[in-house]
Amino acid sequence: MVAKKTTQRLGFKIGEFVVYPAHGVGMIVAIEEQEVAGLTLELFVISFEQDKLTLRVPVAKIKSVGMRHLAEEDMVAQALTTVTGRARVKRTMWSRRAQEYEAKINSGDLIAISEVVRDLYRSEEQPEQSYSERQLFEQAMDRMSREISAVNKLTLTEAIQLIQRNLAKSPKRTKADAAEADAAPDEEAAA
Repeated sequence: MVAKKTTQRLGFKIGEFVVYPAHGVGMIVAIEEQEVAGLTLELFVISFEQDKLTLRVPVAKIKSVGMRHLAEEDMVAQALTTVTGRARVKRTMWSRRAQEYEAKINSGDLIAISEVVRDLYRSEEQPEQSYSERQLFEQAMDRMSREISAVNKLTLTEAIQLIQRNLAKSPKRTKADAAEADAAPDEEAAA
């Protein structure tokens, strides 16, 4: 039994883009009531075009899952500034760093995601990335570009190009820098 309900709930409205941390940017397509196991639940129906996914999130769970509105323009500017910084790679095992990067990506926090993009970015003259590094970079880049695209009303391609232009401004890391980062502790990360 599904009954259509209001067009706005808890500051979220139908037709609005939102960020759901585990999946990225989606659009609220409906707010409906549904009976589940004898209980009536009010649900946000969120469509994620890129994944061909529709998610139904109970209104009561919005805070606990971390669903939020799109970032403000100043937050997008801060994220773009973050990617121009020097990569901060900790001297820990890759498996531990990968877990930290995954947690940042799934936090839904645009600044944390931009840090992952910055740290895992490799230009043409830099050493090759492992498969898992490249996968995490692409996942972070996808999440960041989709949010910037929605906030700045750009196409996805334009958003990716904007991020790439900002990445190109970052201090260049050479093979020697990468070897040095692996050999010495990162003072910036500790500060």
